[in-house]
Amino acid sequence: MDPKGQRVKLNDGHFIPVLGFGTFAPPEVPKSEALEVTKFAIEAGFRHIDSAHLYQNEEQIGQAIRSKIANGTVKREDIFYTSKLWSTSLRPELVRPALEKSLNNLQLDYVDLYIIHFPVALKPGEALFPTDENGKAIFDSVDLCHTWEALEKCKDAGLTKSIGVSNFNHKQLEKILNKPGLKYKPVCNQVECHPYLNQSKLLDFCKSHDIVLVAYGALGSQRIKEWVNPNLPYLLEDPVLSAIAKKHKQTPALVALRYQIQRGVVVLAKSYNKKRIKENIQVFDFELTPEDMKAIDGLNSNIRYNEILLHFFTKPSFISFKFISSLAFSPLFQFPFLHHYNVTK
Repeated sequence: MDPKGQRVKLNDGHFIPVLGFGTFAPPEVPKSEALEVTKFAIEAGFRHIDSAHLYQNEEQIGQAIRSKIANGTVKREDIFYTSKLWSTSLRPELVRPALEKSLNNLQLDYVDLYIIHFPVALKPGEALFPTDENGKAIFDSVDLCHTWEALEKCKDAGLTKSIGVSNFNHKQLEKILNKPGLKYKPVCNQVECHPYLNQSKLLDFCKSHDIVLVAYGALGSQRIKEWVNPNLPYLLEDPVLSAIAKKHKQTPALVALRYQIQRGVVVLAKSYNKKRIKENIQVFDFELTPEDMKAIDGLNSNIRYNEILLHFFTKPSFISFKFISSLAFSPLFQFPFLHHYNVTK
């Protein structure tokens, strides 16, 4: 089945492919790989490409998209491209320049979706993670409703087709939805979501407001020791997923992706492995039964793989422990997994 035909309608009338290609990679991965694997993903059939200013790879992603347009593989309108507004640019006057910087790096006239990456504002500037002389995060005071108004203006200006959010909880979404004079609702909320963290309550809330949930980390996580708590179970080795995969003659990864699609979630499949990229497209070749879906629902245990603390503990050159400590205790920062740690050092 052609994946580009598998789309859902957003609340602003545009359509988003239900399967997306995630392009994030750890800093040690050469940026040239982002170029090559994105070109390969488009050739394999992916039409939804997800990146962000934070990933520092938009120049390569844009080059990949333009090369596939130039050789006739796709037209620009075939590609759904998502970028994200980073936390150092949440002041209203910085939103459009940030989007224009991404467009310049991409060498594209517009993005299909522009979303607020995190609901926390950091000090504006070139540093992605600004810190003081003690290594603590330097926050900025920004009303996200004002940030949202700036995104609405970017949509009106044609710089982005749609606007949304990422890593928002339901209270933060309600703040936007209840904003006086709201012109456009968020079309999506992109969050970590997989069988061990199925986000059922947030999904129900989003559906009730015609907001699409977009799942990142849908396969659990890349098993990168600096990023993932080694004590967490490996999702793709789960016996329930393995049994369902065996029954359908598919892989556990495909079962995890298919699970999201059947529950109305747009899912991002992140891989720099060409064999797995081709495999992930096969998510449209089979269907899970209601019994399969119920069994996978039963795996939910609120396990969160994207525990960025572990990476930052072991990679202090990238960002300091004190920075994360200050994030964890900031009232602006809503990630519950940060509060699971005793970060009083």
